[in-house]
Amino acid sequence: MAQILDGKLVAQKTRERLRREVAELAEEGIVPGLAVVLVGNDVGSQVYVRNKTRACEELGIRSWQYNLPEDTAQAALLELIEKLNADPEVHGILVQSPLPAQIDESLVTNYIRPEKDVDAFHPFNVGRIMLGDYTYLPCTPAGIMEILREYGIDPAGKHCVVVGRSHIVGRPMSMLMLHANATVTICHSHTRDLASHTRQADILVAAVGRERFITADMVGEGAVVIDVGMNRDAEGKLCGDVDFAGVEPKVSAITPVPGGVGPMTITELLQNTVTAAKILSKKAENPS
Repeated sequence: MAQILDGKLVAQKTRERLRREVAELAEEGIVPGLAVVLVGNDVGSQVYVRNKTRACEELGIRSWQYNLPEDTAQAALLELIEKLNADPEVHGILVQSPLPAQIDESLVTNYIRPEKDVDAFHPFNVGRIMLGDYTYLPCTPAGIMEILREYGIDPAGKHCVVVGRSHIVGRPMSMLMLHANATVTICHSHTRDLASHTRQADILVAAVGRERFITADMVGEGAVVIDVGMNRDAEGKLCGDVDFAGVEPKVSAITPVPGGVGPMTITELLQNTVTAAKILSKKAENPS
């Protein structure tokens, strides 16, 4: 039977540490602040934003939520971001995806000050991740690495196969694995004979957004499987990109859905916000 990599447990431990850090900052008169901008009425986004706001409250992080209508003009959104960029009480800015068609998501990402980019999507922060000299990490890959550390799974010398190449998970995940001295293969929609690659993985990261896409025949014996997926099946049940029931008996460790990677994603957002508060407060004290 596989070891279940409990993201809820790791998130709880991480948040306890962050709560102490926030309390220490409060003694210095610093309250980390996160501004979340939601454009439109996407139900999934509303749930994510609500969870983020609740998590901030639990840790003592100040949060602001800006709900803009679906037909918001791009110029109006950029004007709001500019105000948040200039607000010294706001240390982190997050614009929730997806955005309506009339808004250029890349432009919005580039408009956020790199020091306040707690999603770590700004080209400046992406470049630093490539170099291995980063301040912030994208939340989901950072959460995965924290889970692996907590359970003593060292990627060094192992073959990590990442299925998915998005800029949110797949690409930064591959970089973090490289920095951890793993040998990395990235698979995607144009990969031929995908199963021949996934079966070779010591650590398999599934981030394709397709319900139970990774089946038992695609996984090698004793592999560690990280399921990033968050899907709803025909019955409305939450499930991942991995067929958990079929894969779990075959592998050495696996993240469940829910309760695996998901809780760590929000936790790493809180981590980035606390880090941003420390950095920006020091800059305010020493502007030169």
